[in-house]
Amino acid sequence: MISQSPFQLATLAGGCFWCTEAVFQRLKGVEKVVSGYTGGTVENPTYDQVCSGKTGHAEAIQIIFDPNIISYEKLLEVFWKLHDPTSLNKQMYDVGTEYRSAIFYHDEKQKEMAEKSKEILEQSGYYQKNIVTEIVPFTNFYPTESYNQDYYNKNRYQPYCMIIIDPKIQKLYKEFKDEVKPKVTS
Repeated sequence: MISQSPFQLATLAGGCFWCTEAVFQRLKGVEKVVSGYTGGTVENPTYDQVCSGKTGHAEAIQIIFDPNIISYEKLLEVFWKLHDPTSLNKQMYDVGTEYRSAIFYHDEKQKEMAEKSKEILEQSGYYQKNIVTEIVPFTNFYPTESYNQDYYNKNRYQPYCMIIIDPKIQKLYKEFKDEVKPKVTS
């Protein structure tokens, strides 16, 4: 007897994948997060190619999650609040189309949930500017090189991590304390 996997897949782009990976790794129900590239036309691009802005790809993450523990809607809520969805092709110091905000839906249900969550957020007034996040169909995903995987956890004291990612992690623990895994102390 073959059992069906309880896991589902989400693909999100919210600026630098080091940041989004570090945030989503800390959520209960998230089994795995992989950093990579999606939404472009070049097959198996390198980091340098994507950073050139000529591949059409965005830095993104793929999240393997258990919907019995964390819903797709909750992943979207975290996504909306832990990057700036009103900034076109820019997140803080990272500038270019590879840093765009996008939700790459895998089926019609994800598309509907993404559109609904965007509409609710726009109506809430949480952001003063218009949301520019793309909601587009998933087409491909290419994992980034190994040195970019699990970057924050391997390089916590690198200045970029301390200045850019640490505040996102602190905000996650403050705003989503019930959804985060217990802090691991070493």
